[in-house]
Parts: sequence; C-alpha cells; structure tokens
Amino acid sequence: MPWRLCLGAAAVLLWGCAAAPPSATTPRAAFEAANRLSWGANRREVAETRAEGASAYLARQLHPGPAVLPPAVQQQIDAMTISQRPFEELVREMDQRNRDSNSGTASAGEKAAARQAYQQDMNRLAREAATRHLLRALYSPNQLQEQMTWFWLNHFSVSQAKGNLRAMVGDYEEQAIRPHALGKFRTLLGAVAHHPAMLRYLDNAQNAAGRINENYARELLELHTLGVNAGYTQQDVQEMARVLTGNGIADQPASPKLRPELQADLVRRGLYEFNPNRHDYGPKRLLGQPITRRGAAEFDEALDRLARHPATARFISEKLVRYWLSDQPEPALIDRMARTFLQSDGDIAATLQTLMTSREFAEGAGRKFKDPLRYVVSAVRLAYDDRTVLNVGPMLGWLGRMGEPLYGRATPDGYPLDAAAWASPGQMATRFEIARAIGAGSAGLFRTEGPQPVERPAFPQLTNALYYQSIDATLGAATKTALAQAASAQEWNGFLLSAPEFMNR
Repeated sequence: MPWRLCLGAAAVLLWGCAAAPPSATTPRAAFEAANRLSWGANRREVAETRAEGASAYLARQLHPGPAVLPPAVQQQIDAMTISQRPFEELVREMDQRNRDSNSGTASAGEKAAARQAYQQDMNRLAREAATRHLLRALYSPNQLQEQMTWFWLNHFSVSQAKGNLRAMVGDYEEQAIRPHALGKFRTLLGAVAHHPAMLRYLDNAQNAAGRINENYARELLELHTLGVNAGYTQQDVQEMARVLTGNGIADQPASPKLRPELQADLVRRGLYEFNPNRHDYGPKRLLGQPITRRGAAEFDEALDRLARHPATARFISEKLVRYWLSDQPEPALIDRMARTFLQSDGDIAATLQTLMTSREFAEGAGRKFKDPLRYVVSAVRLAYDDRTVLNVGPMLGWLGRMGEPLYGRATPDGYPLDAAAWASPGQMATRFEIARAIGAGSAGLFRTEGPQPVERPAFPQLTNALYYQSIDATLGAATKTALAQAASAQEWNGFLLSAPEFMNR
C-alpha cells in the first residue's frame, strides 16, 4: 500500500527500518549532536553546533549562562500571573479563597459560584506553569538545562491534582528545580525537600511528633536518593519520618505560638516552616549512624548523608542513562558515572559529561525512543524553528492524549523512561495524527484569543537546507521511498514527522 494512502499503517510497517549508526560527516555529526543535546534539532541549533563544534557546544550546554529568550516569548511569560504575583502571597490568597468558598454565611449558590471561580483560577495558574515550561523548551538557548529541568521535575515528581498544588507547581519548577538542574545534587535535593509543593504533596505538613506520617520519608529514600534496592530498612524509614517532623508550610503570615525554650528553633523562609511544636526531639539513627544535630538542622544532616551515599550515586547515574541513552544501561558506564558523582560531590554537569563523552553515548545516536513530551517539542521545533508559537494549547492537548501531561503523574514515581511505556499501537496512532496536524498546517499553534496575527504560517517547509544537508543522511531506504511517494508538501511533512528515525534520538 503506498504510504500516501495510509500514513498510519505505512509508518507501522516501516517500524524497525531506521538507518544504520551514523558516519562522522560534519553536517550529520552537527545534526546528531544538536538533536541529542537539545529538545530537538532545528536549523538554528544545528548551525550553532557546526559553528562551535560539538565539544564546545556540549561545554556551553553543560555550563550555561543566563537564558535570554526571544522578546516575543519573554513577553508571553512576563504577562502571566505566576510571573507578576509573589509566590507566598498568591498561595495564601488561593488557600483563603478555598476556605471561604466552603464556609461562612453565603448561600449555597454563592458558595458554588465561589468554588467554580476558585477552580478556574487554579487551573489557569497550572496552565501558565505548563505554558512557560513548553516555551522555554522550545526557545531557550540553554537546551540541556531545560531537558534536565524536566528530568528532575519527573524524578522529584509532584501532582498538580492534589490540594492546591496547581498554585505551587510553577514556583516549584522555577525556584527549586531549574536553577539547580546542572549544579550539585545536594543543593537540588535541599531545594526540593524544603519546597512547600513537595511537603504538601507527600503529606509532610501533617507529619508531627505523636502523629507520624511516613509518606515523604519513604519516597525520599526509595525514589529520590538511595533507590528501592539500596538495603535501607523500615526502621530507617521510621527514623527519617521522625527527622522530618515539624517541617511543613507557613500557611498563615503569623508565626506559631511557642514555648520560650523552643522559640530559637523556629525557622521560616517564604512558605517553608520548621515548627518546633511539631518536632520529635528524641534521639535518632539513620542508616546505622546517629543524627547529631538538633531541630531543623536534623533534616539537613539527613539530606547530607543521603545525597553523598554510594547507592544514591548509582541510582541517579542509572536513571540518567535511561533517560539520555538506553533502556538497558551498561553497568560499566553506570560505574564510571557513579564514580564521577561521588568524586565531584554530586556535580550533575560533571556526571553528565562522563555520560556524554563516553563510547557508549557516541555509539547510541538514534536509539533512544522519545517519550511524548520530547516527541511533541521536537516536532514543533523542527517544523517552526524560531517562529514564536502563540498558543501552546494544542501541545498541552497532545501531551494529555498521550498520557504525559506536565505535572500530571498521579503517583510520586514519575513518568516511565522506557520505550515500552510509550510505543503501543494506540500511542503510535496518536503520534501519526499529530504528525499530520503539524505537517498539514499550523495546528492551532498560532491562533490567539484576540485579533489574529497578520502572518500565520500555512504549513511548515521541511524540505529545506537542513533536511538535504543533515537529516536525509540519517534516514533509511524505506523512509526515503515513502517520502518520494508523498502527493504533496504537507503529506511529505507528515511522513517525515512519522518516520521511525524521527521517533528516536
């Protein structure tokens, strides 16, 4: 059956026909470096990689300067409520509105209207955060930092569906994750652990002496640091939960009333609060060693121990390999990365450099299957290059259809990183529909609520110099045959975005 007659069926038939491992031709090498280290190659990214050289490009991405976004993109971000309102003020206001909508002397109809307005505003705040994330993924010059921001958001996963986290996820990403995404793991871990989004999501705001809640303690050991098979015990979980007592959220501006002997132990930073009234001050042991500090400092001591543990080095290294390179990581590569992690005191950029300059990484181009977010972002980047998307709504919708909405993982384990989770027939059919939508027109990406822009691209022009200089050399014979049979430029675009080679990086 000719591909132009049935895009979906033909793409399924062509699966497994990807091109052989790449040769070292300069245009192709630049394309593959840009394609793997960014959210997806486009003309500008490949041109910069060729001008700098792959090694210099990698060095710049691992150690980026401040990200300067295109003015039209920055304007969209600056107009958001989450950019204009102080985080603490916004969260407390939304919390108060939630309480008011469920109490007081208002009529049932007035309460229902207040609850509806509250939910609409909460949804808008979460959508702003997701929009900002996608705009940075599309246009930030610090592409590796943006990918690692998503990686850590997924590793330290919180769900916007719980409580009022829709008002918190934007600040969680902006303050706890992005600034530390390529820094020291201990710094990142501490920023995450003290952020109210994590403390609320895993119920530590309810963890108090005499009313122990182990949720955060368990996930901190199992999912965030040591890993499930690291040899810690249930006693370690219980002791960690005791360490965590009193670490919660300052949901009221006024400080709690404390006994005189505890007043010096109170800690308040933004919405983070260590309340001594709620803390278990008894002696504790974690991983076979005593906790020697007191009060809020116990948490920092425990985080120091977890962040610098050899099991954490291996767990993080393996997860990085699974994200960047392979569903079946080679133990020798994990060993080398874990050594770098420990020797550099958890330097994330140094650990990534060990990965990205390895033989295994050099031989792995085109073999890592894209999860839904990477597929969507890479398709839009390739299709529209630096043209500013005005409406990411279609992208958010595509991610929802494929089961990977931002901040949407219900459980704290984060979205899976392996191909098996995302390569089902249903998933692939959705990708082919997205490919057709992008290839045939602007897919609503440039449609705004107000007056429409004077110029809106009709459909992408993917038969361009980038294709002939770089992409063509990465395609197998079956894909090239299918492209040659396309009946129109729009259909050709859809075929390229549906190709097996485009599904991998």
